[in-house]
Amino acid sequence: MLGTHDLGLFIASGLLLNMTPGPDSLLIMARSATQGFRAGSAAALGIGAGTCVHILAAALGLSALLSASTAAFTVVKLLGAAYLVYLGIGMLFKRRAVEDGAANRADGRAGDLVEDGGREAVPTAPPAAPLRKIFAQGFLTNVLNPKVGLFFLAFVPQFISADAPSKAAAFLFLGAVFNVNGMLWCHLLAWSSAVAGARARGQGWARTLGRWLNRGIGALFLAFGVRLAMAEMA
Repeated sequence: MLGTHDLGLFIASGLLLNMTPGPDSLLIMARSATQGFRAGSAAALGIGAGTCVHILAAALGLSALLSASTAAFTVVKLLGAAYLVYLGIGMLFKRRAVEDGAANRADGRAGDLVEDGGREAVPTAPPAAPLRKIFAQGFLTNVLNPKVGLFFLAFVPQFISADAPSKAAAFLFLGAVFNVNGMLWCHLLAWSSAVAGARARGQGWARTLGRWLNRGIGALFLAFGVRLAMAEMA
């Protein structure tokens, strides 16, 4: 089809590769568990949009230019690493700051409760991030990782026939198949994480567990950022 071969093997391999844990998966899980399926879907669609950029760039030869230019690769790599570190720091400390602010507001209302019949104060929930912002996070997490573009250059051509009438069209076709596979997996991950988050949300231990999960995922984002910054061009 379109000058490709072993399409079944490509689909199976692509699905397994999409299931490999990484910063994309962590972002989807974190957003789904804390804000529900729509937030996880927004992150997944942003990641899919970033993947489309890599596929188009590889088909047009731009990723090959990136592979050939050490300076360009380093600039994109460092931008991506800096963004992952930024996300990690945000998850480590921003939620703690929000909770501290909510606790301070609750303490400030404590005196008013005596006059108001002694009703118990309800802590304020952390504000939800807009879906547009979550989409942008997913997009930037993916598109600023030059290793994704180099992966497409190394993986996809193995399934394009030497006598393909249009190698660019075959590349785009296989890239689209890979991305559809990825979106199916990402949305399954978003749904399962959202269900788990919803079940845990009403439990007394859920808030403490959520706080430590956010810190753990933030630390993993920091580790991914450092790893990307130290990565060498293949």
